[in-house]
Amino acid sequence: MREANILIKRNNQNTSRSKLHTEIAMATKIYYGTGKRKTAIARVWLKPGEGKAIINKRPSDQYFGRETAKMVIQQPFELTETQNQFDLLANVRGGGMSGQADAIKHGIAKALLEYDSNLRDILKREGFLTRDSRVKERKKYGKRGARASYQYSKR
Repeated sequence: MREANILIKRNNQNTSRSKLHTEIAMATKIYYGTGKRKTAIARVWLKPGEGKAIINKRPSDQYFGRETAKMVIQQPFELTETQNQFDLLANVRGGGMSGQADAIKHGIAKALLEYDSNLRDILKREGFLTRDSRVKERKKYGKRGARASYQYSKR
């Protein structure tokens, strides 16, 4: 009986918390998208602004060392002609820098869809909405890698 009351209280808290988040999101027009690539997962929020990008609480220039990663993140904005219209806030976990950049790109594309569903054709044509499912193949026993064998010795 006591456990049931605790569960009910927890459920009430969760529902009120989610309502609060949706009310805040609707009031400030925040658009959300989840992106994935290899083992990287990015949670991306877009809000109207002047084009600032913050990734894991750091500016994108600090977070990504390579210019190519910064360019990859800007691709969905350039394609949809929405540069400098949104501030980007992203949390990324897993993978390396390249996988994380692609995961953020995927998340931005999904968030832009939430902003305007008419952008779907443009983003779909360029392949930004498709989750790139290529992941490193696991190593098999008796092999040196996923498929590479040890050098054969005849004697």
